[in-house]
Amino acid sequence: MKIAIRRIGNLKGLIIPAAILDQLGLEHEADLSVKDGALVIRPLKKEIRAGWSVASKELSVCGDDALVMP
Repeated sequence: MKIAIRRIGNLKGLIIPAAILDQLGLEHEADLSVKDGALVIRPLKKEIRAGWSVASKELSVCGDDALVMP
């Protein structure tokens, strides 16, 4: 697919068709890199343990942090 590179202020940008963004699962942010002379756009990796710190503090406050197994 051929797309135009457009000037956006002092920058240049690409308009990516919505169908392609949908196929990649991209909505708000993406990981952008260059590999072997090609532009690579990927969904951001979700942090597996994101939010664990806050959740563990909440468990402690509620007193629900007792060990399940001795």
